[in-house]
Amino acid sequence: MIDLIRMKIKAGDGGKGAVAWRHEMFYPTGGPFGGDGGKGGDIYFEVDTNETTLSKLRFTHNVKAGNGMPGMTKKMHGADGDDVHIKVPLGTMIRNAANGDLLADMTRPDQVIKVARGGKGGLGNQHFATGRNNTPEYAQPGEIGESFELQLELRLLADAGLIGFPSAGKSTFLSVVTNAKPQVAAYHFTTIEPNIGVVQLDEQQSFVLADMPGLIEGAADGKGLGHEFLRHIKRCRVLIHVIDMSGWERDPLEDYRIINEELKNYDGDLVNRPQIVVANKMDIEEAQENLARFKETYPDITIYEASTMMHKGLKPILYAALKEIDEARKHAEQEVETSESVVRYRYEPPRPEFRVENLGNGKWKIVSDKIDRLVAEVDFEDMDATYNFAMRLQTLGIDRALQEAGCQEGDEVIVGTFVMEYQN
Repeated sequence: MIDLIRMKIKAGDGGKGAVAWRHEMFYPTGGPFGGDGGKGGDIYFEVDTNETTLSKLRFTHNVKAGNGMPGMTKKMHGADGDDVHIKVPLGTMIRNAANGDLLADMTRPDQVIKVARGGKGGLGNQHFATGRNNTPEYAQPGEIGESFELQLELRLLADAGLIGFPSAGKSTFLSVVTNAKPQVAAYHFTTIEPNIGVVQLDEQQSFVLADMPGLIEGAADGKGLGHEFLRHIKRCRVLIHVIDMSGWERDPLEDYRIINEELKNYDGDLVNRPQIVVANKMDIEEAQENLARFKETYPDITIYEASTMMHKGLKPILYAALKEIDEARKHAEQEVETSESVVRYRYEPPRPEFRVENLGNGKWKIVSDKIDRLVAEVDFEDMDATYNFAMRLQTLGIDRALQEAGCQEGDEVIVGTFVMEYQN
């Protein structure tokens, strides 16, 4: 079942700022004229109501947004990188694969979430002119776009879910009462992925119905389709429990007991979910005898007789389900959509962006991937570039952090591959 996949995503890097000069008539002294780099593309996830599985993303292992273009002369801004929009079914949960944090829960048909942010474009040298230095030879590199691994998990959002053992008649039920066209055949596990349809009772009343893969004993422990089945059940407001009352393959009473036991073992709250019990295949002779045994064993349970093949007894089931759904919808207005809280809608890099490491003997090291990347862009033979780099470190708060750590006048500070003397 394609409802749990992983993918790596990489937002676009920002374009590098330009170092350029003004060379025009009437401007003999010129001046810095370099434009800013373009912003890297973002990565968005959006709900596509036409999709019910993650199958289309099955072989999508890496997704990368466009990089921003470098800045140009005449203060012209580089073009921004192209964004990427990834379409997922309603009910998709997006997690940080590294720690399992829930980043987004796609529960609304119109929902669009930015999950990875592209890097900002670097500033051109026009921004670094000062009274002391009106010919800066320095421009910023672009920021690196966010990059990490995601786990996408689908939990279908449906008003009602059909549950029961394989071949109990769930798929036939769905095909008869909705416009869905699930695969139907006389063998177990015909349904290996959830199917969804809309039950239209009249012009005003309708609800979404999902046919879940068949359950077997031990599903709560992961046996068979196990957790894949039960994961979707958690999102259904009402359960329609279809039982093969013919008894040709299994004892209907045992089926009912086992199904509810598996729900309880997986999540104790599921046994309290409203449940419409359907005695299916009542057109078969042995079904009446089995139904009598069922009513004797479970006298407090309302059971609806039906024959999905003969299209009989279905309307009372649907109206009973709608009544329970309406009640559940009222309560849902005061409830959170999921029992898990969303940690954040998009990845945010850890703070702080650097740390100060004491190497002893008056030596210190600034540990930061971001600052290491800045160092790689600086020409330390150029006094202007070195000065601008020092100002950048001060802006980031490194001077203050060194002072608080106990760095003394004249100590050596290692920044990337550059060693400088600390001056308070």
